[in-house]
Amino acid sequence: MTNETAPPRALTGTVAALLGMDTAAEAAPVTERVDALCRGFPRFARFGLHAGSGALDTVAVLLTGRRFDQLDADRRDEVCRTLTARPALATLVDALKMPLLLASGSAEPPPETGIVRPDPELDCTPADRWPARATADAVVIGSGAGGAMVARTMARAGLSVVIVEEGGRFGVEDFRGRPPADRFSELYRDGGATAALGAPPVLLPLGKGVGGSTLINSGTCYRPPAEVVERWRSADGIELVERFDELVPEVERTLGVAEQPTDVLGRNGELALEGARRLGWQAGPLHRNAPGCGGCCQCAVGCPRNAKNGVHLNALPQACADGARIVTELRVDRVLVDRGTAAGVAARRPDGTPVEILSPRVVVAAGATETPPLLRRSGLGGHAQLGRNLALHPATSLAGRFAEPVESWKGVLQSVGIEQWHNEGILLEATAAPPGMGTFVLPGTGRELRAEQEASAHLATLGAMIADEPSGRVHGRRRSVLSYRLSRTDHGKLRAALRAIGDVLFAAGATEVLTGLPRHPRASTPAELHAITERLARPELHLAAFHPTGSVRMGADPESSPVDERGRLRGTSGVYVADASVLPSCPTVNPQVTIMATALAIAESAVADG
Repeated sequence: MTNETAPPRALTGTVAALLGMDTAAEAAPVTERVDALCRGFPRFARFGLHAGSGALDTVAVLLTGRRFDQLDADRRDEVCRTLTARPALATLVDALKMPLLLASGSAEPPPETGIVRPDPELDCTPADRWPARATADAVVIGSGAGGAMVARTMARAGLSVVIVEEGGRFGVEDFRGRPPADRFSELYRDGGATAALGAPPVLLPLGKGVGGSTLINSGTCYRPPAEVVERWRSADGIELVERFDELVPEVERTLGVAEQPTDVLGRNGELALEGARRLGWQAGPLHRNAPGCGGCCQCAVGCPRNAKNGVHLNALPQACADGARIVTELRVDRVLVDRGTAAGVAARRPDGTPVEILSPRVVVAAGATETPPLLRRSGLGGHAQLGRNLALHPATSLAGRFAEPVESWKGVLQSVGIEQWHNEGILLEATAAPPGMGTFVLPGTGRELRAEQEASAHLATLGAMIADEPSGRVHGRRRSVLSYRLSRTDHGKLRAALRAIGDVLFAAGATEVLTGLPRHPRASTPAELHAITERLARPELHLAAFHPTGSVRMGADPESSPVDERGRLRGTSGVYVADASVLPSCPTVNPQVTIMATALAIAESAVADG
């Protein structure tokens, strides 16, 4: 590596200090992986990473007269203890640990296994080989859960369909021979660094590629709860949900949904079941779209067996079989509208050259975070509620330490659901991750953190999601900027969720629970954990979210809903929205099946409109 491309010296020192490397030379390979990972981040996130490491290096100089990479391991540990004793610096250290732990995870590719199914035929054309002008009966923006079902429905109705996808196409061989961290930055928008700003901020990993987030989700497939469906019908006037009784089973057939067999749950899932059983709580293996799953725990970075049935393996090839075409690596700048009627899309290739696809029907399925900016760029963002009403389904997690090895990465990534508190808006799920991708909960810095990493085989992880109030917004035109204010009610739900997770882990035999909270990193008993959560302030929470919804909500009321009850964007003709952004509220469960059923209903309505 040349000097021009070498990672900044301060980053090397920070890696050595926070991860407990004995020498700067030992830290160098991890530093290079961190630097490569952050190249996919937005500019502000890259700047933050380098500025943060520079700030820590400066503090080391002020305290010792020497940079981190010039200190021995003992002195680096002393400086780290000084840093974490100061709340503002402790917060910075905590933020920097996340990408460092991710990059320091397993450098090994997934284990060699057989392929459950070959990659299907897809009519995919990279943008640099697509003509500058084309026509179609319908353009679908986005190839994820919603866009795939729309494209299939319209193609089967005899329409010529072009699907525009900003990401690339990935096949099973892209997932088989490379370590998890190397695949991570390619498969996620913003290299996985998308976040909603707030106190606390919420990390929001979103897939980017043919198949959208179905490439990298857990494969968990819940049916939309009856009470949620009824609320959308009666309160929001969305009559199309009355068809869910027939549409949901069709989605499940498409995805191959079935209860996860217990032989590959892994010890992580077994402990969740055991803890719930001892508490007398309702729990069981989750339903997933993963027939043939081998339990390799790689779902979040692409299945190396093609066992998880993302839409790139079913709905999209079915659409292509009926004539649909997919253009990859093409970003839509705006929806074209002529005198209030859809006229197509204007897009650009990676090199900036323009592309137009003319069409009388445009279906926007870019997702809850990308659809509002696109509509604004198109001059279609005039509705007062566009970009508002964003729910995230925020998630938190704990790790329990067990006397025997757990090896949570051996087994299904998301294996068991505990629904005891679902009526209170709390859903617990046993969720693991590939080595290095699930270790953000680990406490400490330096050699303490390194020891925790080396002992991580004894940790079981359990997460919880809460059905949240729509407290977020999607701002921006050129790119999305997300904000989210956690409500007082949802703060209470998250504290209750942490207590419930701890109860399960302790009931299963955990000797302690790791919280991921810098001020209170460990609890040795349920009572101690309950006391920690009682005084837990909102900014202290560590939150992620995977299910943004509601930013272009659908409903019968024209004042509150930018999209009408049939999926048509108000104020235009021929423009539809069919992704998670139209869901009126958090669906309270993993939403893939709900999104696909909703999109199927909207697509059939659009075809009927003629």
